[in-house]
Amino acid sequence: MIKKGKETFSGYNKPKRTPSHPTKSHAVLAREGGVEKLIRFGQKGVSGDKTNTDRAKSFKARHAKNIAKGKMSAAYWANKVKW
Repeated sequence: MIKKGKETFSGYNKPKRTPSHPTKSHAVLAREGGVEKLIRFGQKGVSGDKTNTDRAKSFKARHAKNIAKGKMSAAYWANKVKW
């Protein structure tokens, strides 16, 4: 277990839901190349659609540059977990 601020994570790069956060639905303690960063992502109350819908395609196209940045971007985690 890794503690960052008031939150506890089961490990690095393991996303979890954050029910107590007012605006974001998930959080992950991302680690890459010795650098760690707490990333909050996902709009609260909105579920991603993991099937190949127009909505999912639009998200992936709109955020393609940020998704490509890798584990240290919120778009990468939103794409992986919600879409």
